Amino acid sequence: MADLPSLSDYQQTCREKLRYSDMDRQGHVNNAVYSTLFEAGRVEFMYDGNSPLHDPGCGLVLVKLEIDFVTEMSWPGHVEIGTRLVSLGRSSMRSDQAIFQNGNCMAIARNTVVQMNQSTRKSQPISDDLRARLSELLAAPS
Repeated sequence: MADLPSLSDYQQTCREKLRYSDMDRQGHVNNAVYSTLFEAGRVEFMYDGNSPLHDPGCGLVLVKLEIDFVTEMSWPGHVEIGTRLVSLGRSSMRSDQAIFQNGNCMAIARNTVVQMNQSTRKSQPISDDLRARLSELLAAPS
C-alpha cells in the first residue's frame, strides 16, 4: 500500500494498551479488535468532554466503517490511533483514522457518523453553530 499516513497527519491522537485477550489463534491481534480500537479513537475525538461534536439532544451513530488492514499487530504493546475530520454532510461527518504500533501504520479506516436526535431516533441536520465549529476542524492543520 503506497503513501501510508504518519501519526502527525491526524488532528487528534489517543493511546490504547493491547491486551493478551486481543490475540487470536494466529498469534496476532484479531481483526475484530481493530474496530474497537478505531472506536476508541473516534469516541475520544467526537465526544470531548468540553465540546462534543454534536448538537444538544443528539448523539452520533456510526453508519459506515471501512478498514484496510496494512499489516498484523502483535501483543504486548500499545498503539496510537489518529483521527481527523475530512468532510461534512447535511447530518453526517466523515473521518479518516489510522492505527500505529511502534510508529508504523498498521491499519487505515474511513468512517461516517450521522447525528441522531435522541428523542426521535432520526437523523438531525447539523446546526449552523456546530457546522461552523466543525468547519474550523476541517480547515485545521494536522
